[in-house]
Amino acid sequence: MVATAQRCHELNPLVRIEWEIRTLQDFADASVTRLAQEYDLLVIDHPSVPGAAEAGALLPLDEWMTASFVQNQAAHSVGRSYESYVHNGHLWALAIDAATPVSGWRPDLLDTPPATWAELLDLARAGMVAIPAIPIDSLMHFFMLCVSLGEEPLQRYEIVVKDDIGREALDLLRSLLALCDPICLARNPIATWEALSSGDRVAVCPFAYGYSNYARDGYAHHRISFGGLPSLPGGQALRSVLGGAGLAVSARSPHRDVCVSYAEFVASPACQSRLYFESGGQPGHRAAWLDDEVNRRSHNFFRDTLATLDAAWLRPRFSDYPSFQDRAAAVIHEHLFGRTGDRETLRRLNDLYLQTSFTTGKKGAHATA
Repeated sequence: MVATAQRCHELNPLVRIEWEIRTLQDFADASVTRLAQEYDLLVIDHPSVPGAAEAGALLPLDEWMTASFVQNQAAHSVGRSYESYVHNGHLWALAIDAATPVSGWRPDLLDTPPATWAELLDLARAGMVAIPAIPIDSLMHFFMLCVSLGEEPLQRYEIVVKDDIGREALDLLRSLLALCDPICLARNPIATWEALSSGDRVAVCPFAYGYSNYARDGYAHHRISFGGLPSLPGGQALRSVLGGAGLAVSARSPHRDVCVSYAEFVASPACQSRLYFESGGQPGHRAAWLDDEVNRRSHNFFRDTLATLDAAWLRPRFSDYPSFQDRAAAVIHEHLFGRTGDRETLRRLNDLYLQTSFTTGKKGAHATA
């Protein structure tokens, strides 16, 4: 983003954009509504869109951009990335980054990644597996397993997920983590890819939000290869949980025309496929994911993970979802530390869901967009 701001200034000397950096955890947790009171432009996490939009914090971009530009963004979405920034019929951010958990492995240590859960467990027993398991990632793994076992969470009237599905998902996740170094419980995806790329023992991460920089020559001590996800014991394909990042404009900005123009520049296929990627970004425009040069320089990170992105599950769309997510993540993390059993964990998740539903007045109305 710093590189795109610099180029924008070179093309428009009267315009200067200065980015301030926040942590990955703040990206997930910080209030977009509050940030929009302080900043003209924001890079946001898509679950925050409904609340920020309903609070009037963001500019409806579809009303400020040409129909042809918006249609191009929708037609060239990676999976449901474009849709993740749509709420109540308006577009509130541009999908400048697309991401979901994918597998990664060290090609110098492992010829091929595990294709099945049994193969994954064998490698874990040999001390060759790491996964990110801080609270938010543990919850995303739980959601991924529930979806893959046949039920999308948070779609029923009073429960997060059916008891049998929830217990099986918890058992799968807990059993895998029990075979991994306990330090996994304190690592986010970036720390996991760092550990994988710098050591000489751990050879594979079966699912973590992908960072294409680790697939590029010279970025880390050892290059990582990336691909799809292993199948479950019953043969079901894993479907991970969509992430990514969107570029939004504050409704309070006195420079809305300039901000919208800059957002169009960053999200354009030309910028996404060249300057954005070359400066270390992970594009959100499908043209970049299919670009020959982008894939050559990333050892086919994008082509080899695109099917996983296209299949990724989109989290529910209600304004208080981020609050539920934050508290539910802590519940799953406590379970993985062995502090609560399956039944207690699922009961606590259901209680949080009911509290969130009653608070927002949207009980039983959490269907995805």
